[in-house]
Amino acid sequence: MSKFTLPFPGHPEIYPLVLTTKTQEIFNCRVDEDVTEEQPYKLIRKEDIFADFANRAAVSDFYPVKKIVQEYPGEELLLVYDRDFKYGLNFYLIGTEEGKENYLNPPELPEDQEEYKDHIPEETYIYKPPISKPWVSLGSEKEIEEESVKDSTKQITYMISRKRSEFGARIKFSDQNASSVKDAYIECTAYPDKNFTLKQLERDVGMQVVPQIKETSTQTRWTCPQNATTQYYPREFLEEEKEALGQSKTLTEFLNSVSTSVEIALQQNEIMNTFIHDWKCLAEEEGTFGDKTDTHLKEYQSFTDLHSLTEKMITCVSWHPVIYGLIAVSVAVRLSLEERVHFSGKLLLQPSLILFWSFSDPIHPQLMLESPDDIFCFQFCPTDPNIIAGGCINGQVVMWDITAHADRIENIKAGGSRSKKVTLKPMFLLEPESNKEAMYIRHCAVSSIESGHRKVITDIHWLPDTFEINRLGNVFENRSGISCQLVTCSADCTICFWDIRPQKALTPQPQAEKKKEESIEIPFDIPTTFLHLDLSWKPLSKIKLSKGETTLDHCPTKLSLSEDNLLFKAQEKILAQSKAVKAGEMNPYQNLENALNNILKPIDDFCTKFFVGTEEGEVIYTDWKMEKDPETGRFMAKKPVSLYTVHDGAVHTVQRSPFYKDIILTVGGWNVAIWKEGIMTGPLLQSCCAPKRYTSGHWSLTRPGVFYIGREDGYIDIWDLLEKTHEPAQSQNICITMIMYIKPWTFSAKQQFIAIADYYGTLHILEIPWTLSHPSTNEVSSISHYFEREVKHLEYVEQRRIIREQEKREMELELEKKKVKTFQKSKEQLEAELKMDYESYLELEKNILSNLGLSKQKESMSYVELT
Repeated sequence: MSKFTLPFPGHPEIYPLVLTTKTQEIFNCRVDEDVTEEQPYKLIRKEDIFADFANRAAVSDFYPVKKIVQEYPGEELLLVYDRDFKYGLNFYLIGTEEGKENYLNPPELPEDQEEYKDHIPEETYIYKPPISKPWVSLGSEKEIEEESVKDSTKQITYMISRKRSEFGARIKFSDQNASSVKDAYIECTAYPDKNFTLKQLERDVGMQVVPQIKETSTQTRWTCPQNATTQYYPREFLEEEKEALGQSKTLTEFLNSVSTSVEIALQQNEIMNTFIHDWKCLAEEEGTFGDKTDTHLKEYQSFTDLHSLTEKMITCVSWHPVIYGLIAVSVAVRLSLEERVHFSGKLLLQPSLILFWSFSDPIHPQLMLESPDDIFCFQFCPTDPNIIAGGCINGQVVMWDITAHADRIENIKAGGSRSKKVTLKPMFLLEPESNKEAMYIRHCAVSSIESGHRKVITDIHWLPDTFEINRLGNVFENRSGISCQLVTCSADCTICFWDIRPQKALTPQPQAEKKKEESIEIPFDIPTTFLHLDLSWKPLSKIKLSKGETTLDHCPTKLSLSEDNLLFKAQEKILAQSKAVKAGEMNPYQNLENALNNILKPIDDFCTKFFVGTEEGEVIYTDWKMEKDPETGRFMAKKPVSLYTVHDGAVHTVQRSPFYKDIILTVGGWNVAIWKEGIMTGPLLQSCCAPKRYTSGHWSLTRPGVFYIGREDGYIDIWDLLEKTHEPAQSQNICITMIMYIKPWTFSAKQQFIAIADYYGTLHILEIPWTLSHPSTNEVSSISHYFEREVKHLEYVEQRRIIREQEKREMELELEKKKVKTFQKSKEQLEAELKMDYESYLELEKNILSNLGLSKQKESMSYVELT
């Protein structure tokens, strides 16, 4: 309830009040006594109301209209009894004089108005029935039609029945594997239906304009700090102060106490580096590409010749030395010797090829090099990658020159445009070349069939451009400045050295034959680089590895020269020479005769020894220099320096480490061996027999302690000498058939690949993980120390072997001495033995004579009497 009473709405002069019984008794306005229905009002004086305010204050019932009472102009206020609660309460007060007069003396109405007022009829409701009107469409039926739900598909009715004999039977529920029973369930997979796809045609989007905000910051430039003061002269003590300090016991005791610790600190500073960062030395620096925890080779790409009609295998793999993402493989028919003889007619109709594959087109080869027969080994020239030499199964050496097609293979990735940046892309973004025409390139020259090898060539190597050899194996400085000599080994037990430069004829050639050769027409698509070698090329020298006392020879399969490790670092030199040729300089292989007129300069103290792996599993360390036989006077190959039968099968890999020029890896049979040049006591490491036969191997190009070994079951063994030296660190399956060749290659500092060829003719390109491509901080020195420890171990074993052999010889001598040792007898014993022998002789003589009837009675004399 409010503190002050407001006037009644519509009557501003009326103020409703609630008067209690006590108030009614004070002001003599009791209901139904002082005020009645006939006399419902009462005049109350202002003084009485003020007196009630003074007595009861806020408890007074007139307190809500106190302000009205104070402002009232008259002396008496009109209080009216509201019997019917017309204004909401039992009393109401009229607060104006005009209202009081209107209530006490109401105005009189005219008679006509009073009569009209009495006779005004009350309004009555009259019912009117509705009238039907025609319906007018305003478009609402279309909205109703759109919002209504109708069946769009035909209803399907299912009837589920049961045998009558099973009515009322008990039902038992159990779990069952749905995949173990045929047609046990039907899977309804969700799929998008275009007929029920909702398209959003309208969208409510709210937008609001905001001012552009720009954040800027500034910082006070800090100039180079400078010293506030500079001392130009040292401050020195006075003479009196020096004498006082010299005689001070405190200073003497202090120097004596700290002199030992200062001396120790100075010694430690000389012994160790106090500023070394121990945390950086604890582990390798982060921030490299790839996941370091991943140790498996990842499949990057694979190549298969889909156009070949016969089943072929890959025999050799070689990455292009300059062009990244380009790899060459040689393929051969998968036939045995008997099958080759049987199908020789058909094989002549099929070309023998070397295929050039590119990452940008895994289906079509970029180039195809033709050869007279299947190629089993080939190699790019170290000084010119456009020159390629290969060895055939028939014993011929083949030469190719692809200089005319260099632009084609260099612009593979750029799509024929040199302005585009050459980058490797993921497989799904690579687009094959638009030009799908196969490019066949014929060989430039082949060696003479009569003068060369008689069986398959198993390995071929270019000699470096730093030296050359003559027919006797002597080493001279290279007159041409380029690699111009080759070395090959074959199954006919010979090792041949070849020179691609034209040789001076021993006998002058007739003029008629010269004219006949000049009249031979050369096809326009064959380069004339090695025309002087074609079908007349003979080896410079030929070496046979004799087995000594027998007339048999060793059959070499792989070889490794002392300068092979230099070929791993010849990439920059090749790139520089290729740029020089592009710049317009003459290709040195086009004019090989000029350098032959230069004087040969011998090279002293050159190592002419090399390693050879044979078909019987032997590892031979021999010399290519010829020596004169004292009996026949002919120059013959020297005897092998050392020979070890370590492998129990043919040797497939003989390779020098790219980090240590005197460390050699050999793979053959069921085991692996690591050798050190100059150590004649045996291999540094020889693995135990593997579960499957090893077929190939290769050193890692970036980690000195890692090498890869391929097996005949399609697995590759990864050896890590820092982790394990007795078994592979891990094995990974690559294919389902025999691995034929392994060749890693470094694309960049963060990405390396390894090419693995299998027996079915597929070339797998795998990406090498971070752990197998990035060496640890001190891996080179750690592996070097490991090899040194193994060398010391071999020396110790050899010393113990010599000691044991000497001890064995001494023990045998002692046994012989014990066998021939005679016992010394006394004189009496000797006389007794002689007496017994003489008596037995006399007895025998007597018996013989008596049996013959010639016995005579003679006196027998004892042995003692005779003496």
